[in-house]
Amino acid sequence: MSLNSYTIVFLFFVLCSRSAAYDALDPNGNITIKWDVISWTPDGYVAVVTMNNFQMYRPIVSPGWTLGWTWAKNEVIWAMMGAQATDQGDCSKFRGNIPHSCEKKPAIVDLLPNTPYNQQIANCCKGGVIASMGKDSSAALSAFQIAVGAAGTTNRTVKLPKNFTFVAPGGGYTCGPAKIIRPTRFITPDGRRITQAMSKSFKPYIEMTWRVVCTYSQFIASPKPTCCVSLSSFHNASVTPCPSCSCGCRKSSNCVMKGVNKPVLQCTKHMCPVNVHWHVKSNYNKYWNVKMTITNFNYRFNYTHWTLVVQHPNLNKATKVSSFVYKPLMPNLSTNDTALFYGRKAYNDVLMQAGPKGNVHSDLTLEKDRKTLALKKGWAFPRRVYFNGNPCVMPSPESCPYLPNSAGAK
Repeated sequence: MSLNSYTIVFLFFVLCSRSAAYDALDPNGNITIKWDVISWTPDGYVAVVTMNNFQMYRPIVSPGWTLGWTWAKNEVIWAMMGAQATDQGDCSKFRGNIPHSCEKKPAIVDLLPNTPYNQQIANCCKGGVIASMGKDSSAALSAFQIAVGAAGTTNRTVKLPKNFTFVAPGGGYTCGPAKIIRPTRFITPDGRRITQAMSKSFKPYIEMTWRVVCTYSQFIASPKPTCCVSLSSFHNASVTPCPSCSCGCRKSSNCVMKGVNKPVLQCTKHMCPVNVHWHVKSNYNKYWNVKMTITNFNYRFNYTHWTLVVQHPNLNKATKVSSFVYKPLMPNLSTNDTALFYGRKAYNDVLMQAGPKGNVHSDLTLEKDRKTLALKKGWAFPRRVYFNGNPCVMPSPESCPYLPNSAGAK
């Protein structure tokens, strides 16, 4: 292969990778990690690390996130609050006080919700679960405090960590380099005092905060889709199933028949962990009704704080939604045709593993625009569907339940 051919292949790969990471419905979605130095110690500093999920509909589900990096020098972690390193590493050179972790490449995980109060800080200890920004902005963050040693005691001697990684169930995240930014301002719980990250080694105080941005790519997470859509309607007895092999083809070694409780995927023709079914229940002159059902075929995974995004031109006139919470995804746009759905807390915000309880559903009532095309030509079916931020495989338009000539408005 010639040099020019290698160049073309490389450019094609780069362009495809970037396009796979771009989401037209959530162009600014990312995980932003901020590292704020709040005080200095004799051999290092104490920092608050905050992770914000700015993705509108992609949550970080159980068992949660793992944050990693590579120390620039020979830093150690003396202590942590709100999180912990998974491995202490070799701390044999220390006598007396032993660091929390001496790993060159530490891996940090969140603490569980029942953690003792004196080991917590604000926004920690949720088992690594972070809600999406569109669902609950107040729960779309996670934080911990870290005391770093052998790091230098001024902003001129501290070296920023490198090679940040953010790992979540399903993978797919790529992190950029750490960059120094303006310091974060912290507001006390009573709202009466503001502090900010700073250095006390010099006067005037020198501030130190850096930021890392991690973006998601479905292609990096998995070349195969993870969900599919099936369709049906009251006016047609046939059901349009998920396309065969939507998420891979069936093999006896990677699935089991229904009812066999093993930690693998249930055998289906589509082989997707999640199936979203859209059923048109009825059609009237002014309103029409839809039932949405989400089914989990994964024997080894509970989807915590799941989200469902549906694009349909009539979703801007949803008048009633049962069981699920409904939010317009882009409420400020005149052509708001995309809706965000998620479960109600402690009722159906966890989609259980495959089995009798492995599904959740909702009924929608939508007001019709008299100028729209009733049920003809597939108008009643969604254009795009996302589950937990990943696009679902849609049936072809030709396979949608057709409208018989005798069918009309009720």
